[in-house]
Amino acid sequence: QVRLVESGGGSVQAGGSLRLSCAASGYTNVSYCMGWFRQPPGKEREEVATLDADGSTTYADSVKGRFTISQDSAKSTLYLQMNSLRPEDTAMYYCAADLRSCPVAGLYGYPYWGQGTQVTVSS
Repeated sequence: QVRLVESGGGSVQAGGSLRLSCAASGYTNVSYCMGWFRQPPGKEREEVATLDADGSTTYADSVKGRFTISQDSAKSTLYLQMNSLRPEDTAMYYCAADLRSCPVAGLYGYPYWGQGTQVTVSS
């Protein structure tokens, strides 16, 4: 059973930084696609960044140049380094995984999700 547990959220002022972590367990696949998603208050969930097992990454236009998705060498923890945070980055952030290569067909094509971690950016 794949398990994802996010941590690292919190409150920060605009311009600040946070690093989110997603501890992943329960899979040994060579192929996988992992992603960070966010859901602002009253809005739909949206993709932020993805990382394939081959190391390739994608980013939403709104976070390019500010956020970096990465993974530790053991491939057991997914990170999202968020710099130059803006109030519009305020959201619940989730990590998700699919045991197939990226891209995943649609937001809810990911079968495994964490419980989320809240990020609040004040102006």
